[in-house]
Amino acid sequence: MMGSPSPLGADLEAIVAAAIRAVQPEQLLADRATELKQFLMPAGRPHPGRIVVVGAGKAAAGMAAGIETLLRPAGAIPTLLTGLVSVPEGSTRPLELIEVRATRPAGANLPTPRVVEATRAILAMLAGMDRNDLAIVLISGGGSALLSAPREGVSLEETIAATRFLSAQGADIGSLNQVRRAACAAKAGGLARACAAGRMLVLVLSDVIGDPLEMIASGPCMPAAANPAAALAILETYGAVRAGVAAHLVRLLRNDLAHPAPALVAAAGGTPASTWTTPRGCCVEHIVLGSNATAVDAAAAEARRLGYDTLLRHALAGIPAADCTVDSIGIRLAEEGLGLAAEAARRGRPLAVIEGGEATVTLPADHGVGGRNQQTVLVAVNHIAEQPEWPANLLVASLGTDGEDGPTDSAGAVADAAIAAELRADRPTLTRAIARCDSLPLLERAGGLIRTGPTGTNVADVRILLAGA
Repeated sequence: MMGSPSPLGADLEAIVAAAIRAVQPEQLLADRATELKQFLMPAGRPHPGRIVVVGAGKAAAGMAAGIETLLRPAGAIPTLLTGLVSVPEGSTRPLELIEVRATRPAGANLPTPRVVEATRAILAMLAGMDRNDLAIVLISGGGSALLSAPREGVSLEETIAATRFLSAQGADIGSLNQVRRAACAAKAGGLARACAAGRMLVLVLSDVIGDPLEMIASGPCMPAAANPAAALAILETYGAVRAGVAAHLVRLLRNDLAHPAPALVAAAGGTPASTWTTPRGCCVEHIVLGSNATAVDAAAAEARRLGYDTLLRHALAGIPAADCTVDSIGIRLAEEGLGLAAEAARRGRPLAVIEGGEATVTLPADHGVGGRNQQTVLVAVNHIAEQPEWPANLLVASLGTDGEDGPTDSAGAVADAAIAAELRADRPTLTRAIARCDSLPLLERAGGLIRTGPTGTNVADVRILLAGA
């Protein structure tokens, strides 16, 4: 799985495995079994009405399997259970009553016609329920691209063009989701407002730092109306309007501004409420099962078990965008790593830093192949290349918990002394790879890729510094 065969590489593998294991959806559901069974089996008996399970995301298959597992001890899965979840290729699994449908290729985080077909089927299932029924919505990272129903007047091709353009300009996930919510009828509370059931339980595995429910998968069950002014401002800021991208969407947003929709329910302070009642009378309740912090905590616990004195750093929402680019994060990791290696040698004890978050990258027009985690590690290697040599006791790694890093089959990258020496051997090639965001070929040759395969979960990224004694 890891590129490095060194002792530090073996420790990294154990730490990464612990992080991913901690956010496996079936285990997270099992951990909340008592709480969830109050919804699934009121008074200890199967739910009296139908249970319809729908959802989208990289963890949706495991979440659906966990729901079926929770119901099984009641004697049998209710014959009135049905459902459909949208997942990437490679993430499907056969279930008894819930359909798991692959709707987009692995590594291509954009909606497809199959995504739109599945989303419209999900909306129809929810609309066909009645007051005695329970809807369960499963939401996890990747859900925005796996749940898409373009608004009338906006084509799928246009929404894809807008997303690609903004991503290439370095827009963060919050900006992308603002535009997605404005363009899609299933987002910004669209699933909840379509539901005719009396109750909806929304189970969330968060890939957004701080767990803002209106941002995760673009808030399909939150009372957070799309913000046309914010979406239009983002398109203008990044140059999409000037470039002629998403012209129909821009026209629709300007019309929305001229004819604003009625305000939806919000909690004190203007924050959308996680528990609310839709205009159709469906009572909606959200439960966050796990998040980036869950993975970071587990990784830190494993590092401590392996003997590292460990600094744990939960990424915070609201960090300035300039501090979240791959360049700034890569340089910061390099400088911190140099200090950590020196301190570990001085103390005679291994040290570790583990943090969560997600970097942003701006792609050049002639970009190559890679991902934000691979690029972050290359930047760190290039920065330390200013030193006479890479510390023999230092390892730097960055990876996505979903097993994907950009449009590649790699979860991320790792560099230790041996890998860094290979990368630094041809400095001009290294700097060109960074300039073109062409990290994967160079890292593959150096043995610096981390490959886990699809993990069945997604809670953003984990970055790791290890310094041996």
